[in-house]
Amino acid sequence: MTDQMNPENWPAWATEPVEVVGANPAWSAQAEEEIAQLRELLKHLEIHTFEHIGSTSIPGLSAKPIIDLMGKVQSWDDMERIAEKLNPVGWNYVPPELDGREYRRFWVKVKDGKRAVHLHLMRPDEERWERQIRFRDALRSRPDLVKAYAELKIKLADENKDDRESYTTAKTEFILKVLDGRL
Repeated sequence: MTDQMNPENWPAWATEPVEVVGANPAWSAQAEEEIAQLRELLKHLEIHTFEHIGSTSIPGLSAKPIIDLMGKVQSWDDMERIAEKLNPVGWNYVPPELDGREYRRFWVKVKDGKRAVHLHLMRPDEERWERQIRFRDALRSRPDLVKAYAELKIKLADENKDDRESYTTAKTEFILKVLDGRL
């Protein structure tokens, strides 16, 4: 096992516990500020399309206090050039072998030693891009789904406090039901 693959060598933010907090109306403005910064930092790479996704993008929804953003990137070959711009301002690249999701390139912005922002870079035509938007928009238009999802997230965060991956996986059934129109 390489040093990078050994959890003992990971930074504290990589293994911080799952914490779901009450909705914060400031999340939307924070996302817009981050998107504006990213557009400026990455304009030389023609990366302009960003979306605020995840629970912090849904008014009134309890969430982990981490802003989730998606951006479209033309090529995985640009990661080194992206790192030159993002690393100096607090972003950390999580390589695909650690992230475990080949469809994206994942970045974590750390503030005060904790995750503050996630950036999911995806190539054009990635199906998960549209799924993220559809799920976000479904919840934005259905307060009943927001309430049900909040209750589920709080329960799962309690059950999986020290296992972020299990917490994420446990939400899958609810997300798929929403996307399939079964909820």
